[in-house]
Amino acid sequence: MLVLVAPGQGAQTPGFLTEWLDLPGAADRVAAWSDAIGLDLVHYGTKADADEIRDTAVAQPLLVAAGLLSATALGDITPGAVAGHSVGEITAAAFAGVLDDTAALSLVRKRGLAMADAAAINETGMAALLGGDPETTVEHLEKLGLTPANINGAGQIVAAGTKEQLAALEADKPEGVRKVVVLKVAGAFHTRHMAPAVDTLARAAADLTPGDPTITYVSNKDGRAVATGAEVLERLVGQVANPVRWDLCMDTFKELGVTALLEVCPGGTLTGLAKRALPGVKTLALKTPADLDAARELVSEHA
Repeated sequence: MLVLVAPGQGAQTPGFLTEWLDLPGAADRVAAWSDAIGLDLVHYGTKADADEIRDTAVAQPLLVAAGLLSATALGDITPGAVAGHSVGEITAAAFAGVLDDTAALSLVRKRGLAMADAAAINETGMAALLGGDPETTVEHLEKLGLTPANINGAGQIVAAGTKEQLAALEADKPEGVRKVVVLKVAGAFHTRHMAPAVDTLARAAADLTPGDPTITYVSNKDGRAVATGAEVLERLVGQVANPVRWDLCMDTFKELGVTALLEVCPGGTLTGLAKRALPGVKTLALKTPADLDAARELVSEHA
């Protein structure tokens, strides 16, 4: 059984969309999406520098566009399940038929703008902690006033909070944590600092008519498979201010009997976690169109 997954913010790199736009029809498709949401995805995916694409309002729609484009390039495939990390959940919702591509990009554009506005209220950020016992780490973070915003499994937890709280963390790491890596993101996502974005996103979601998932959709909230489009949308709204439980998503993959995991562009982050947490599961990340043949072979073996 194959699970198709989409990465979250931070996976983008300058120029990562360039080679994908050389595929037949790709540039026209992305240009049409750009017009629909009022953001030049072609420019940001090919010519913008790292600082420009770090902007939350740019990074989020860019990541969803890349995921949709690369998945389409695979051809007509039917995975056994889909999931996405953070903003990747919107990509996964499109994979599952909950939203069409234009609706997904419209929603993520509003999400990115709302989260950027929320991030501007206070100076906040995120840092990845590598190693250590999860319970000990979470307890230590809470003592410092930080939120375990992403519990990713495979020995990785991402903390989020104010710059002062993150500085205190670097000076006082939890027992067993070997490294603290400050992430290149613009705010404390999936925490109380994003609460102002929830109402904005709820209003945007109210204008959409979701379909029920046609493929098993695994949610970041608790790793549970969600059966209705209405609940998928409700969870997408609330998730901007609540922790991502990718560890529980991977537990569900195990329960479903997943034998292969394919990560859409810009792949790498989630396959890395899967290699450590899902031994025996074959993994492949779509980074450039050169990966498509290997991806199609993986699909033919496991979908």
